[in-house]
Amino acid sequence: MGRILREYENVALQPEDFDGRVDFAGLFGRAARVHVEIGSGKGTFLVHEGRAYPEIDFVGIEWARKYYRHAVDRIGRWGLTNVRIIRADAVTWLSKSVADASVDCFHIYFPDPWPKKRHHRRRFIQQATMGVLVRCLKTDGEIRLATDHAEYFEQMQAVASCWRGVLEEVAFTRPAGAEGGELTGTNYERKYLREERETHTLALRKR
Repeated sequence: MGRILREYENVALQPEDFDGRVDFAGLFGRAARVHVEIGSGKGTFLVHEGRAYPEIDFVGIEWARKYYRHAVDRIGRWGLTNVRIIRADAVTWLSKSVADASVDCFHIYFPDPWPKKRHHRRRFIQQATMGVLVRCLKTDGEIRLATDHAEYFEQMQAVASCWRGVLEEVAFTRPAGAEGGELTGTNYERKYLREERETHTLALRKR
């Protein structure tokens, strides 16, 4: 029998709670740098980063309800006051609820590659989505990407090149949870390492 997943109201955010743009300082009760992870899964990255960097506030976005519930339970059990997570469509929530120049870093690790050509339009990294991320990002803020899918990585690079007047490529910073031989420390990467699949990373800074 699996562990009973608890709900933590101080961790879980609800889209309907936001009337207009979210006030991150009000949400966390302080003014601090804000990092947003898109596709948080069961919260591995958020827990590692939240524990390692208590001076930074983290917001995770996860659409899959079963993963979201696991993440809420995990974050809540660790008692992390600098981490929140919301179950929402990332582009919709960012577009409606996140203000211009309010995010210091976006983390997007192993988004669904939608490998079939007819499904490529569903990929998260594309021109319209990049425009949303750039709008939300502060000057000198970063977008950090990782994927095991070589063709999707080429698309990421192509999209980034269209924003070279606004974004510059910089060195990728490994998260706190990355262990020896890892670049992101996520569950997906560990699975892919066992399968001997290469991880590709890209980091972009807003000028």
